[in-house]
Amino acid sequence: MTRNPNVASQVLQRSENAGEPMSGADIILRVLSEQGVDTVFGYSGGAILPTYDAVFRFNELHEKTPERQIKLVVPANEQAAGFMAAGYARASGKVGVFMVTSGPGATNAVTPIADCNGDSVPVVLICGQVPRAVIGTDAFQEAPVFNIMSACAKQVFLVTDPTKLEQTLRTAFDIARTGRPGPVVVDVPKDIQNWVGTYHGQGTLQFRGYSDRLRMVAKGADLGEDKRDEFFELLAQSKRPLLYVGGGVIAAGATAELRQFAERYKVPVVTTLMGLGAIPVKHALSLGMLGMHGSACANYAVEDCDYLIAIGARFDDRVAGGRPEAFAPRARYVAHIDIDEAEIGKVKRAHWTHVGDARDALLSLMGDGRDVQAPSEWLEHVQDLKRAYGMNYDRHNPAIQPQYVIERLSEMTGGRAIISTGVGQHQMWAAQFFDFVGPRNFLTSGSMGTMGFGLPAAIGAQFAQPDALVIDIDGDGSIRMNVGELETASTYGVPVKVLLLNNLGDGMIRQWQHLYYEGRLCVSDKTLHRKDFVMAAQADGFGFAARVDASSELDAKLKAFLDFDGPAFLEVMIDQNADVYPMVGPGQSYSNMITGPFIPSRNRQKAGGEGAGRQQVADMF
Repeated sequence: MTRNPNVASQVLQRSENAGEPMSGADIILRVLSEQGVDTVFGYSGGAILPTYDAVFRFNELHEKTPERQIKLVVPANEQAAGFMAAGYARASGKVGVFMVTSGPGATNAVTPIADCNGDSVPVVLICGQVPRAVIGTDAFQEAPVFNIMSACAKQVFLVTDPTKLEQTLRTAFDIARTGRPGPVVVDVPKDIQNWVGTYHGQGTLQFRGYSDRLRMVAKGADLGEDKRDEFFELLAQSKRPLLYVGGGVIAAGATAELRQFAERYKVPVVTTLMGLGAIPVKHALSLGMLGMHGSACANYAVEDCDYLIAIGARFDDRVAGGRPEAFAPRARYVAHIDIDEAEIGKVKRAHWTHVGDARDALLSLMGDGRDVQAPSEWLEHVQDLKRAYGMNYDRHNPAIQPQYVIERLSEMTGGRAIISTGVGQHQMWAAQFFDFVGPRNFLTSGSMGTMGFGLPAAIGAQFAQPDALVIDIDGDGSIRMNVGELETASTYGVPVKVLLLNNLGDGMIRQWQHLYYEGRLCVSDKTLHRKDFVMAAQADGFGFAARVDASSELDAKLKAFLDFDGPAFLEVMIDQNADVYPMVGPGQSYSNMITGPFIPSRNRQKAGGEGAGRQQVADMF
């Protein structure tokens, strides 16, 4: 099961205030406190007002022990509250918490709940609901939260019995953080928040099926001799093994074990977008990100491998391209380790499988004592791929190249900043050109691809890691979605840095329109828009707000931006014609990857209207 620092505080404070009578709202705050919650994000409203009032009372009660108080962060809207909670959870590994009111407050929270579900992020949403007596009567600001959220959350509770409120909340945290992490929604009618009952300080609901699955996973932590023998027999037969690593490795806290495994058996590593940081980008065995916009060397390694070992990854369409039979076509064997049994065999058939925690599985395999290593010829081939097909771009263009901006940012920070992004071209450039050195340093909306994620997620991450350098790399299209959160950053004095790469348009849409829609730029061109982002940041209280129009200004302004003590905003006017390469087109395999004009390609053919344009390198396999 996924480990979490919240558990320690839960054990220490479990019996505090036990036996006391209090309102349902006060019980909610006591459970939050025992679960180690220090920050709640949310927007108020009539149906959740009792619980917001309980936050005030709780903090007043702990006025002499401010470390026990719960910070309440109010954003511009409920969607942003959810993304802040997600940023908090992604950066810390703890459960993020947000609270909203009924009706539109709840429906505004659907997108972040779906986003967290897709990316396996542990959050708990506490949602106000109209009183039980009027549920189903189309009461003012009533919404069928249970029905709406059930389709996109790990679990949803509608509390109808006030005596089960405490156990329900505690269970919500347990479900959010255990197994495959995910979002849990607790819908609490207003009359239950006002109800007065006894706080017990312990107890959870019983979910036999879920508990049984967790016990089975824990029981199978040690793979057993036969299972290990089978895995290492496949590894010994392999001439070209490859580790395909997803976000499950980071969620399981297994990055150290992954690196140890890769180094012991000399197996190269490719990571998904969510797996970035599982191994340092510059590690000798790392090939970087694979997939639709993965590095060419990573994708070619997938093409060449004969034993693909997937850990905490799910073969989604941005990796497998919607054609799983063409993914890793030379792989004689596939191994798959995942905490979620539903992912095993869902997309790609595997020959060796294990349902379990990634860290436990890696430790069990390494405990076998086998001395098996990948052949040196394969390692040399991988290094050749990295040399021949590394990331590149137009380095001689006088216009500011976005890839260069990310490179300079990475160099100035040593790759040690926490980076959040919106969604679009800037997201992929950040993934491709920032040299991440550790886990939980890259926060992005992977599965849902939610524009507007970057800024609120950065704010949430800064609350989780107050001493860290947190940078939102955003695009002009994406930041518009939640630009109101600039004011939230300045209101709370959160020292996030917002780096806006402005290409006057929805760049990824524009790229697809050039490639597949004969250049018809419907809705993607923003050159006629008159948004002055620097003035907007200044109006929202940013003490540092500047624009870069020329490459010669970039370094000095980047340094001033990073050094500023407080929230800072830097807009960089980038080349509008810069595109994201490599690119695997929809329904295409890696063999048809478009590498663009500045990265060599093994494919002589032209694909998608763009020339591969470079001499094919002989395939040693």
